[in-house]
Amino acid sequence: MMAPRIRGHMRVLMISANQFEDTELLVPLYRLKESGITVDIASIRRGEIAGKHGYKVEANRSVDEVSSRDYDMLVLPGGKAPAKLRKNDRVLELAREFMASGKTVAAICHGPQVLISANVVKGRRMTCAQGVAGELKDAGAAYEHQSAVVDGNLITSREPADLPAFNREIMERMGSAAQGVAA
Repeated sequence: MMAPRIRGHMRVLMISANQFEDTELLVPLYRLKESGITVDIASIRRGEIAGKHGYKVEANRSVDEVSSRDYDMLVLPGGKAPAKLRKNDRVLELAREFMASGKTVAAICHGPQVLISANVVKGRRMTCAQGVAGELKDAGAAYEHQSAVVDGNLITSREPADLPAFNREIMERMGSAAQGVAA
């Protein structure tokens, strides 16, 4: 049985950069797109970005061109990209805006590094790549070693093997959001 197609004008923003973990960007990207959801990929500047394993995607927006008001969800893939992105003031501002608005934020693997640098993890239940767990705890989050942790508007996962659980939580949240959107 196929999953129901989500209708409406749902929009998701993915923020990434070179050296992203290929599957952590591509698997949610194509799952969202196959459900009819518009996905924009933003990076420090527009243009092609390449994953750790050689896959390339087009960043059709720069972070300076996007507004959190225009999107229903923020997705932060992992890999080495978050280490670069967390140094960008506009990326951190966008992360803070999404978290403050109550819109869904989904981060996997090293993606939570952006949220740590944005100072929005204190008191939240989260998971992440094992190598980031200490930093997450030091920032005041309650680390849980599970495939997906949902805490209010925040969805986090640890690694590529967790993508089925990560995507399931994302799609469930998008389905709930679509209930109030006219087709």
